[in-house]
Amino acid sequence: MSELESTEEAPERAWRERAVSRSLNAARSRAEVRVQRFLDAAFELIDEKGTTEFTIQEVIDRSEQSLRGFYQHFDGKDELLLALFEETVAEATEDLHRTIEPLTDPLERLREFTIRLHEWCDPSDKQRKRSSHNRRPIMDFSVQLAADYADRVNAAMAPISKQLIQLIVDANAAGAIDVDDPREAAAVVQQTVMNSWFGNRLIQNAKKRLSAEAIWEFCRRGLGG
Repeated sequence: MSELESTEEAPERAWRERAVSRSLNAARSRAEVRVQRFLDAAFELIDEKGTTEFTIQEVIDRSEQSLRGFYQHFDGKDELLLALFEETVAEATEDLHRTIEPLTDPLERLREFTIRLHEWCDPSDKQRKRSSHNRRPIMDFSVQLAADYADRVNAAMAPISKQLIQLIVDANAAGAIDVDDPREAAAVVQQTVMNSWFGNRLIQNAKKRLSAEAIWEFCRRGLGG
């Protein structure tokens, strides 16, 4: 191919790429809107029912979309629940970051993070309002999904785990706590906080349930603080 032929073809390729790109971007935007409508409908149903025991048809009816449209974006209800879980964890991650961002003391940052994470995980604590829906506690979703989708659940939780590891590293470096393995210590704290909801659900008397402060004090002592 001569240099002249190459030069003549270049403009055509450029406009064609721009046209295709615009088309793809428009299709992507429409798909994102449709997906969000399904998610909003599912969150609304959870708000009303107080549980994830809703049907796909209920989501379709609430979103005013089609069954075919649903299956274009989700393999089934589990895939939808995973999306809801990932949305909830993403919001929790952002909220946790905003909570500790103004703080400078390493131990105080770790404390606030631990207490806030407990609020996101424990249904006995107040629900956290986000957008137009009350997001369900993280553990409500993860318990249902962990057995069959452990990799997806772990991947979604990774940003929260990384934040906690860094907070423990910082508190350890400042001498506020004393741990040999920050990663292991973070795993213990995270599991303690996130699984405390189960014990609280077994306690009928709300006054006897473990509070976020009680969980933090237990973790602080375990970290040598």
